Amino acid sequence: MSNPQYSRVSGKNREAYRDYYTLRNLTSVRTGSIIFLILNVLLRVLYYVFPESLTRAQNYPEFNYTNWFYIAVTPLFLCGSYLLIYLYRKHKKATIVTDLFVFAFAFFIIFCGMYSSFIATSDPRNALTLYLTALSIISVVFVLSNGETILLIILVELVFTYLLYYTAAEPMEMIYNQIISVTLLFCFYFITRYFYNYKSSYFMQVMDIREKNVAIEKANAFKNEILGMVAHDLRNPIGAVETIAMMMELDEVTEDTRENLEMIKASCAKARGIIADLLDAANNENINVIDTQRTEMNHFLRRLVTDWKAQQNTKNTIVFIGSKDQIFAEINAEKFQRVMDNLITNALKFSKENGKIDVYLSAKDGMAVVEVRDYGVGIPAEMIPHIFERFSKARRPGVHGEQSTGLGLSISKQIIENHKGTIEVMSEERKGSTFVIRIPRVE
Repeated sequence: MSNPQYSRVSGKNREAYRDYYTLRNLTSVRTGSIIFLILNVLLRVLYYVFPESLTRAQNYPEFNYTNWFYIAVTPLFLCGSYLLIYLYRKHKKATIVTDLFVFAFAFFIIFCGMYSSFIATSDPRNALTLYLTALSIISVVFVLSNGETILLIILVELVFTYLLYYTAAEPMEMIYNQIISVTLLFCFYFITRYFYNYKSSYFMQVMDIREKNVAIEKANAFKNEILGMVAHDLRNPIGAVETIAMMMELDEVTEDTRENLEMIKASCAKARGIIADLLDAANNENINVIDTQRTEMNHFLRRLVTDWKAQQNTKNTIVFIGSKDQIFAEINAEKFQRVMDNLITNALKFSKENGKIDVYLSAKDGMAVVEVRDYGVGIPAEMIPHIFERFSKARRPGVHGEQSTGLGLSISKQIIENHKGTIEVMSEERKGSTFVIRIPRVE
C-alpha cells in the first residue's frame, strides 16, 4: 500500500484536483469567517457586559482596536466566499481570483494569531498560543500548493520580523523569537505538505474508482447489447428447428426417428431456457424497483401449480398446501412466477422419478412465507453457501443428467430482494431440500 505522504497527482488529474480542493477551500473560508466573526462579536459583547474588568487588562487599547478591525474585515471574506462559491458552482473551475482569495484569508488568520501574540506581550515567545493555533488551523483545514505554502511562509516571516523591530525588542529576544518562529513555520510547511499529499491520495483513489465505474458501465452496456443480439439471432433459428421437428412428428415416422425428434425438441427447449437465464441475469442486475400489484397468494400459487401439472410432462407429483386465511402481498406476477418456475424446476431436477414436490404458503411475523420442498438428493453442505452466486460453482447435473447454467437461483435471489424479501435454503443430503421465500405481507 502506497504511503499518502509521498503520493503525487498525475498531470492529467492536476487541474481536476485543483478544482476539487478549491471548492473545499472556499467552503472552509466561509465556515472560518463565520466562526471568527462570532468570536469577535462575543468579545465585543463581553466588553459592554464587563467594561471595567476588560478595560483594566494589559494592552487593552490594542485589543480593542484589533477587535474592531477583525469585525470590519471578516465580513468581507464571508461575503467574498459566498460570491466565489456561487461562481465556482456555476463554472466548475478554479481561477487565480479564488486562489488569491484563499491565500489572503490564510494570511489574515495567521496574522491575527501572530499580532495577538505580540499584543499579549512584547516578547511573543511567551505567548505563542494564538500564533500556533492559527498556523495549525491553516495547515490542517486548507489545501495549499507547494508554491503557495512557501510564499505564505516567507510573507509571514517578513511580517513577524517587522513586528519584532517595531516592538524594539532586545537583540537576544529577537534571536530567540526568530528561532521559534522559523521552527513553527518549518513544522507548518511539513504539516501542509502531509495533508496536501494525503488529500491528493484520497482524490486519486476517488478518480480511479470513477474511471473503473465508467469502464464497468461500458462493459455492462456492451454485455447487454451482445445478449440482446444473442436472444434475437438464436431464438428464431431455434424456434425454426423446433417447428420443423413438430411438423415432422405429424407424419408417419419410425420409433427411432420419433425419439430423435423428441431429443431435438428437448434440446431446443433447453437452449431457450439458457437464453432466458442469460437475458434475465442482464436485465435484473440494475433493477432495484419493480412494478408490483396486490395479489392473493393462495390463488396465485394454486393456479401456478395447476399450470405446472397441466403443461409439464413429468411423473413427479406437485402438491400445493395453502393457508386457511387469505394472504396478500405486493408482487410482480411475471417475475415471481419466474422464481417459482426456477425452484420447482430445480426440485424436479434433483428428485427421483415419481418423487413429490410440496409448495407451502403460510404467514408469520407480518411476512408471506412460500416454501418449495423436495425429497430428493439434497445439497452437499459445502455447496450451500454458493448456490445463490451467479454462474455458481455449486451447479451440478440433475439426477437424469440435466445441465445447469448456474444462473437460475442467482436470478431468483435478485427478484426476491427486489420484492424486499429474502430467500434461503435448508438441505440435507439424501433427504431433500427446502427453499424458503419471505416477502412482506399486506392487508
